[in-house]
Formats: sequence, structure tokens, C-alpha cells
Amino acid sequence: MIRLRWGRVVRVIGGRNGLTELVVDVDGRHGRAVSYAGLCQPAQAGDRVLLNTTAVDLGLGSGGVHFVLAVAGREERDALPPGHLMKLRYTPEQIAVRGWEEGLAPDAAGFMDLAGLPVVAGELHSQLTPVVLGARAAAAAGGRPAPRIAYVMTDGGALPAAFSRQVHALREAGLLAAVITAGHAFGGDLEAVSIHSALLAARLAVEADLAVVLMGPGILGTGTALGFSGVEQAWILDAAGALGGRPVAVARVSFADPRERHRGLSHHTRTNLGRLTHRRALVPLPALDAAAERRRLERQIVESGIAARHEVRWVERAPLEAALAEPPVPLESMGRTYADDPAFFLAAAAAGWAAVFLEHGF
Repeated sequence: MIRLRWGRVVRVIGGRNGLTELVVDVDGRHGRAVSYAGLCQPAQAGDRVLLNTTAVDLGLGSGGVHFVLAVAGREERDALPPGHLMKLRYTPEQIAVRGWEEGLAPDAAGFMDLAGLPVVAGELHSQLTPVVLGARAAAAAGGRPAPRIAYVMTDGGALPAAFSRQVHALREAGLLAAVITAGHAFGGDLEAVSIHSALLAARLAVEADLAVVLMGPGILGTGTALGFSGVEQAWILDAAGALGGRPVAVARVSFADPRERHRGLSHHTRTNLGRLTHRRALVPLPALDAAAERRRLERQIVESGIAARHEVRWVERAPLEAALAEPPVPLESMGRTYADDPAFFLAAAAAGWAAVFLEHGF
């Protein structure tokens, strides 16, 4: 079910890449709201707006804001869509975009080859920045130019790319060559029908040296073995391998998460890599200083079957720490910072580092 309320815009906070942040008054209470340029008319202070308040009323985390559905008196829009690829299909918010595939020749199927492109696939949006920083640090260490990195955003979390402050910061810092939104995710530099097609776009349209595939902000989880949207990591790694890419898995590691199932190597990673993948991938892990932490990871890798199914590589901690020293956006995941849970961010950086090492072999 959906909860809708009328509110009034108190003020406009600011905007980025098709997203506008607002402060709205709903039933006498002020809250933050988001308006997307592709889905409704721009809102201004004093406007009466129809809001989806469901996430706020449920007390959700990263998605806990109101979303503007319409501005009173400006409900109609006459803009012609740029293409015929429909996202959010068969919902009242469906939007037409131009897919990068629409410019391809009918025989483009003959180019279904990633030609060895490293593809880093993870589970959480918060892994994006450390992956990017790790990859750039590895290139610098090897005397290589900074890699062209394409971020492929899946529809496993937030669907609008504009919702991510992290992506905005990385683009502003010049650390991403392009953002490709796949499936029902939208708002990237390129739109793609599927993950497979998005990976091909990374190679052919972006000419990327590295593709990083992660969902947008937010992950849906239930605490069960398979009931989490991060299971997509498994088939993304398989897709990369099937298309001739070189799959690299981001391990979800934490020694600060209070939930036992996520301690050390998360049960998500153990499930994805130990049970659900069909192709061999590189699984980089940081060489942690604490002997007990290292032993726990080693045990979990063996017990989960990952050691037998994939290539596990340990990456020295020092260069990873240096890579994460000055991030363009604060490193945070599940409410924890780098200082709170360094292993989480070091594991993501290790994946980026190893992907570049894999590509150039230095």
C-alpha cells in the first residue's frame, strides 16, 4: 500500500542532476522531500504538493524522505519523451528514456564481448567510493594513468541515480567517466535495458577500463538466506564472465556489525559466492592486522565453499589505507564510518585495487 498526503513547500534546499531537495510541511510537521525533474513539475516555496510519505511513516533509513508526486495546479506535462524505453513500467510514474541500445545497428549482437574488461560487482552502494579509490590508487602505484571507470547502477536499491550524493560527489571530482542506469534504474548518462547491455555500454560507449556494478542507495533485506536484493551480485558476476569480462567480487566484511550473521564475512557474501555463482571470480580481501580477524575470514572462506569455487587474493592493508585517506565524500555504511568499521571499506578498496592489478599485471 501507499500513503499519500498533501503538504506545502516551506523552502527549496538545493538540487543536483535532476533532483531537487525541499523542506515541506505535512500536517504541521516539517520534513525533507525529494522531487525528480523527470517525474513531476518543479516545485517552489509555497506550492502545494502531493507527497508519498510511506517511507517516512515506516521510519526507513536511506529512503526515509517524502517524494513529490505532483504540484497542485501544474499536474500536466507536455514534454515529448526522448526515446521509447519505458522504466518504472506499468506504474503511474512510468517514464520514457532513450536507451543506449536504440542507437545500435540491428546486428550489434555480434559485439557481445567485453574483451576482458574487469567488472567489479558488489552488494551495497556504500562500496562504490572505496572501490573507485582503490582502483585509482593501484593504477598510480603501477605508474599507469587513472582508469576510466563506468559505474553501472542496478535497480536493486534506489532507482533514480540522482538520489545518490555519492555519485554526484564522484562525478564532481572527476572520478567517474560515466554512470549507466540499468533495468528500472534511471537518470544515468546512459540508460540500458539490462545489466548485460549496460556492461556492453561500459566497454563500447564509455570505453571504460573498469566497470563497477552496484545497486543504488538502500538494500532490501529480511534476515533470511535469500531474501535480500544483494543476491544480484551472484548473477552479475556470472553475466560478466559469460560476456568475456573478468569478474571481481566485493566481499562484504565487518567486525563492527552487531548482527552475528554479518560478522567477519557477511552471510550475504558467503551465500552469493559460496552457493549462487556459476563462474569463477576473483575475490580480493584486505590483509587485516588482527590475527583473530584474519583467521575468522580464512575459516569462513573455506567453510562457505568460496575457497574452492573462486580465486581468493589477499591485498596488503597499507596501500588501501592510503587510498582511502582523502575520500571525496565521507565513507559511511549502515550508519558506521571508516573509523567505526575499517574492514568494510578496506575490503571494497581491495576489490578495486585487485581489478586494476588483474588488468595490467604489475
